[in-house]
Amino acid sequence: MTQQRAKQLVILSGKGGTGKTSLSAAFAYESTHAGMNYKTFFVDADVDAANLSLVLEAQVAEQHEFWGSSQAEIDVQKCTGCGSCESVCRYDAIFPHSEIPGVNWIDPIACDGCAACVYACPEDAISMIPQQEGFWYRSETPYGKFFHAELFPGRENSGKLVTLIKQNARLAADDQSVQLIVIDGPPGIGCPVISACAGTDLGLIVAEPGQAGMHDLQRVLGTLRHFRIPTVICINKADLYPQGTKEIYEFAETQGIEVVGEIPFDESIPLSMLQGVPIQVLYPESPAARAIHKIWHQTVNKLFQYEKQNV
Repeated sequence: MTQQRAKQLVILSGKGGTGKTSLSAAFAYESTHAGMNYKTFFVDADVDAANLSLVLEAQVAEQHEFWGSSQAEIDVQKCTGCGSCESVCRYDAIFPHSEIPGVNWIDPIACDGCAACVYACPEDAISMIPQQEGFWYRSETPYGKFFHAELFPGRENSGKLVTLIKQNARLAADDQSVQLIVIDGPPGIGCPVISACAGTDLGLIVAEPGQAGMHDLQRVLGTLRHFRIPTVICINKADLYPQGTKEIYEFAETQGIEVVGEIPFDESIPLSMLQGVPIQVLYPESPAARAIHKIWHQTVNKLFQYEKQNV
């Protein structure tokens, strides 16, 4: 009998600060306390500003280097200063060397790694040097295995790094018969978000009531729709602007999307984040904790409902 792969849930929002990571941390707690018996792994796909590890009490078990792009480098012993490289560089990254007359130098910040100069150089004086751009980790938490990463400041390839940690989470899930992978996605709709969405089974959008929140919701929904990923919505701070919450419900109805719950404004959430734990650890009976408990059940039931429909 073929083993079923782990289902993947990605949690997204149109911008930072909507409560996406707080919800992901609360879901981690629910995964071990809600009695649903789904073994779960977790991924922090916000590699540019990873912080879920701070709330999950993550203890690093493995650290791996992430080598992304390559940059061009000139061997000054071979360079004749002919200018062939400079003429093909579209990024204006090649200049006369400031200390060695008659040779060129490549600005590592301006270099895009396209390698055009490598092919243009008649002296074979230019080579592509791989660059380490960060680290990725497998950690242990009280709630299950956790995969996360840190991209060095100013580095690119965040989408590639997100793909890498997701692949390692999926492979580990296959080896250990894990049923569910919860992915705390990056904010926005850029390359890392696309990588976080790839291959997922359900997207949960964390929306806030208001004009800006509606705009962000529509942007993220467009991304999920483009990749044909089923979607549900939860509304955070829903009681702060009831009219805006009503508008989200009306929009969801026109789009045929289920709203799996509302989270009220609750100071217990930031207080628990300051202590570095999910909200249920310190405030299990708070309004937000009770709401998240229901949202977890609704979301996971929806996720595995899609699986039954597709069997």
